[in-house]
Amino acid sequence: MTPSSFDTPRDRVVPTSFEAWRRGERVAVTFDQRTLVVAVKADCFGCRDFVQSDLGLLSGCDVRIISTDEDHAGEWRDAPNEVLRVELPVLKAYDIRWPPFYVLIDHESGQVLTEGVVFGASQVEEETRLWRS
Repeated sequence: MTPSSFDTPRDRVVPTSFEAWRRGERVAVTFDQRTLVVAVKADCFGCRDFVQSDLGLLSGCDVRIISTDEDHAGEWRDAPNEVLRVELPVLKAYDIRWPPFYVLIDHESGQVLTEGVVFGASQVEEETRLWRS
């Protein structure tokens, strides 16, 4: 049995950019194609799996991994996928109520195409496949 999230996408328009911290420097992140925003947290098995996975299977969209947590334990320091630190208002802007959670966003309209809970990269790939092509 493959785990899947059961969230019904909530119809809404969200920002197509946000500000984040990358290695201590403030950066602007702007969407120029469909973008999968994945909110993760420390000490989370599914989050760790996602950050450490080959995300090439998520073709057809940009993937932006964000967290309000500091990486005190170094879980993400050497990960192949970058985790950007954001402030809580960024999560609120995307109506991400708790990590681990993903939101797939159309870059032109800001429309949320699909969303759900993160169990791992293959599960997110499966749940977003229709919307990424």
